[in-house]
Amino acid sequence: MTSQHAVPTLEDVAKVAGVSPATVSRSLNSPSLVSKETLKRVKSAVETLGYTPHFGARFMSAKRTMTIGAIIPTMENAIFAKGIQAFQERLHALGYTLLISSNSYDPEIEAEQVRALASRGADGILLIGYWREKKVYEFLQQRNIPFLLAWAFAANNALPAIGFDNRASMYQLCDQVLTMGHRNIAVISGTTEGNDRATNRLKGITERLAVAGINLENVPIIETPYDIDNGANAFEQLMTGPKRPSVVMCGNDVLAVGALQRAQEMGIAVPAEVSITGFDGIELARVVTPRLTTVCVPHSEMGRRAADELVRMVESGEAGRSYELSSEIKVEKSISAIV
Repeated sequence: MTSQHAVPTLEDVAKVAGVSPATVSRSLNSPSLVSKETLKRVKSAVETLGYTPHFGARFMSAKRTMTIGAIIPTMENAIFAKGIQAFQERLHALGYTLLISSNSYDPEIEAEQVRALASRGADGILLIGYWREKKVYEFLQQRNIPFLLAWAFAANNALPAIGFDNRASMYQLCDQVLTMGHRNIAVISGTTEGNDRATNRLKGITERLAVAGINLENVPIIETPYDIDNGANAFEQLMTGPKRPSVVMCGNDVLAVGALQRAQEMGIAVPAEVSITGFDGIELARVVTPRLTTVCVPHSEMGRRAADELVRMVESGEAGRSYELSSEIKVEKSISAIV
């Protein structure tokens, strides 16, 4: 055992666990290669001694820091929470630590954060969506830092991504809206500039309406940052215009919840007087009244599979692979059919 004030070493852990220092190292760096019983003894010794691996030495020997970076657009609402939670849990199970930051939908901030994660030796980086300046991708590729995209999927894009097709998903929801008899449609979209997810969701709506023969000049569209108050204000603007829509399709659940809230404040019955739809399927959509009709995204599966793929890329040195996940239309009581 070490003295009270001495910093515990890997050899100390080995002595307490009754194994060799090499086995301790293997348990910490590649836990899948040791037995469950051995791993349990090593973890117990680590906790008892308060041992912290020397990451500088591990980086020099393994050329890895066992850290993964993730940059998300915002932490202000729950859009990314469930997926990132699953991502973090899976990374932890694989022996990696997550470093996370948010860019406030600002590409310059994201570029700075990519450089900062690289300088801290992040083994790989998770990014949201495809659209960012070319120099960011070039920076990562020049330094041979594996990166993976999430919350989006495009079959015609060679960049590795694990996500869903935002355009096709919203196209399907719009098809459902039309099937229920709605023709007087309005849209509250997220800001599309620099955001491929918001752009493709809006495209899904406009493409389906065009197929239905609806003149897009008669479809009011308001773009606004993702925020409950912004959704509420946009809804009020639409409902006080010259012609009230029968349905308001929102770019995500946060905007839709804002619309529901303002409808209640204005004394407008949902769905009797106007229907409202969202996108994402976050928990907030299930706790509002009426429950929100939305596109349910496989957040947890996406997070887990993103962690598995990014770690595979880091450890194998191989190119990233893309996977398309399915979304699901969830029809709830915030929409009614036009009779």
